[in-house]
This record gives sequence, C-alpha cells and structure tokens, in this order.
Amino acid sequence: MDRSAATKAATGLIENVERVIRGKRRPVEAAITCLLAGSHLLVEDVPGVGKTMLARSIARSVRGSFKRIQATPDLLPADITGASVYNQADATFEFKPGPLFADVVLMDEINRTTPRTQSALLEAMDEGAVTVEGVRHPLPDAFFLIATQNPVEHHGTYPLPEGQLDRFAMAIDMGYVDAITERQIVRAQLASHPIEELDAVLSLDEVVGVRRHVRATHVGDEVLEYAMELTRATREHPDVELGASPRASITLVRCAQSRALLDGRDFVLPDDVKSLAVSALGHRMIPAAGMRLDQGRGAEIVKEIVAKTPVPVTE
Repeated sequence: MDRSAATKAATGLIENVERVIRGKRRPVEAAITCLLAGSHLLVEDVPGVGKTMLARSIARSVRGSFKRIQATPDLLPADITGASVYNQADATFEFKPGPLFADVVLMDEINRTTPRTQSALLEAMDEGAVTVEGVRHPLPDAFFLIATQNPVEHHGTYPLPEGQLDRFAMAIDMGYVDAITERQIVRAQLASHPIEELDAVLSLDEVVGVRRHVRATHVGDEVLEYAMELTRATREHPDVELGASPRASITLVRCAQSRALLDGRDFVLPDDVKSLAVSALGHRMIPAAGMRLDQGRGAEIVKEIVAKTPVPVTE
C-alpha cells in the first residue's frame, strides 16, 4: 500500500462509518484520526447519541472483532483483562482472555467502575498488552479503545484520575443532529438498523499499514515547536494547577500526522495541530485551588491559548 492508497483507504473508512453515523462528520473524523494514530478516544455525551454505534461501525468497517464492556461498581479487573482458569483435564491453569482482547473495545460509562478496575486499562492503552499473574499477554495489533461517560449524571460515579485521562488522545462529544437528519435516522431504522448491512472496507492488516504511513508523515521543526508551545501554555494558565504533559505533546503531533494523511498530505501543517488542540488538550488539566475545571472550561482555556499563540508560517 502506497501513501495515496493509504489516504484513499482512510477517507473510505470515514465514509463507510457515516453510512451508520449520519450528520456527525466531526466525531467520526475524530474517531478515525485516533484509530489511525494508534491512540484511544474518550466520548463524553448523554445516552442515545450514537456512541456505541460509532464503535460498532468502526469494528465492522475494518473486519475487526468488537467487545462492549458495561462499567459497573462491581466490575473487577479480571472481568476485563481475563484470568487463569484451572483445567482439570491436565491439572494446569489456562489463561482465558477477557473482552479487552478485541480489535475495537467500547468501555461504556467508564466512570461507573472503581479506580481499581479503571487502572486495569492503563497498560492496555499504553503498551497494547495486559499482564495477568506475572505473564504478559499482547493485545491485537489494531487494538482501539473507545470509552464513554455521561457528563450530566454524577451519582454513583468515580471521576477518572488525571493519569487515566492523559492516556486518551482526544475527548469529544457526539452532539445532536438537526431535525432533518434525525428524521432520516428514524426512518432508516424502522425496518432494520443500517449497521446490519454495513460491509467492511478495510482489513486489520490494512489499518496497521495505514498507521505506518501516519507515523512516516513529516513534521517540521516549526510545527513541532507550535504543538509544544500550545501544550506548555496550558501549564502556565492561571486557572490551571497542572497542565498537559509531554505525553499530550506527543499525542497531539501524532494525531496531527493522522489528520495530514486524511487530507492527502505527507507533511503536517500548523492548522492540523490547531484544529485538534481543543479535543487533544482540553481534558488533561488539573484546576487551580478554588477553581472548577470541567470539560467545557478546559476547552475554553485551550481556545484562549490557541487564539493568543501565533501560528508559524511554513514553506
């Protein structure tokens, strides 16, 4: 697969997912950007706006396996990573993989499970593997995690710690569609759901191949410095006690590489970084004492920073 074929495959993937997720180009593009960057996505929105369908549509579009984990307070780490089970036939323990061992995993309402179980995702998100009873088990090469949480309902929830939030490349909302699109969605689902007729347009090997082209996308010194300047500015804002980490800078640049490939370029523009800054940085900050910093305020702070930071001129 050459680079032009990789771009065609990536844009075709977006168009295929949009056959199910209608009227929501922005979140679909964000999800595919994360997938191709080898990162993970946090979706913060109310129920019924298509979060689960987004994950299922991506899985079907890449011919991948899909698992949905419903987070609850009694969910244990072994329930998602798997555990060793005693085999009486040969008197040995055999590892039984949990639902994390899928190509696309949806962790629904991640903030409804305990920090202990939330932390079981950290190794999987960082290293593409899980360690159970001292044995390391690799996850699928194309492993992609989408986690959701309801920003309105806080009863019986466990807020994600900063270390967990920092491992999501981007945090987005799905939003509501307009009246015309909603009517089309309702009409299309009266007989059956469109996802049942959704065909794959990529293989998992092709996804991995596109990711290689993403990583090979050129990032100039000016663009790299611009991304780092935006990230550093979050640490200096008066409303923020702890800003975005160097991991955020890395993730922002990698997602910008993915965006450049989607646009058919082999180099990253400052606008790629600028367009992703809010969703890549807004969820990563700890508020200063006495300040309330929810997702909305974090996004506002990043918008302020983007507006004040000069965009470099590249040749």
